[in-house]
Amino acid sequence: MQVDVAKANAELAGKHPKEIVEWAVGLSGKTIVTTNFGPDEAVILHLATQVQPDMDVVWIDSGYATRKTYLFAEKLIEDLKLNIHVFNPLSSAARRDALMGIPDVDDPQHEEFTRQVKLEPFGRAMEAMAPDVWLTAVRRDQTEFRKNMDIVSQDKPGGVVKVAPVLEWTADDMAAYREKHGLPNETNYYDPTKVLGNRECGLHNRFTA
Repeated sequence: MQVDVAKANAELAGKHPKEIVEWAVGLSGKTIVTTNFGPDEAVILHLATQVQPDMDVVWIDSGYATRKTYLFAEKLIEDLKLNIHVFNPLSSAARRDALMGIPDVDDPQHEEFTRQVKLEPFGRAMEAMAPDVWLTAVRRDQTEFRKNMDIVSQDKPGGVVKVAPVLEWTADDMAAYREKHGLPNETNYYDPTKVLGNRECGLHNRFTA
């Protein structure tokens, strides 16, 4: 699949996220949405399933989520009837903790830790699911890197079309959408590959499209 990225971004700028999801699904390829079940994730999952109820939902479960995150995930899976596909690292968290623990972000082992718990299972998921279109919940106000992202990107001809429906929304926009649709939220969330909320985990600056 090939899209005119510049034209798409011009047309979608300022559009409501649901319209962007409708555009993405309208490309008539296989569309997936990824989630980490972190804060505000109910928004992208609700948007996606409102447009395509049986859309494939991909969760890279690192094994390090909080208890509240796992309970929140199960609630959303049930409430939204998500067509969920879970991909885990090849090694269990307990085994990895025994061998390397969770390296600090400045530790040389942190890059290998990130590869094991997020990048490798994500790459495996993309290969197994073979999507044409990938919906992601990234927003400009989350990290410095994401300020310069586009709603639609495709790094190579025929590559996966990456679409960020809520890219232009703020935290207040997300909260308003949750309130309007009665969606739950869970802020007790931990990503060991990021540590800090405004830091990139490597997923979006390596798997760009």
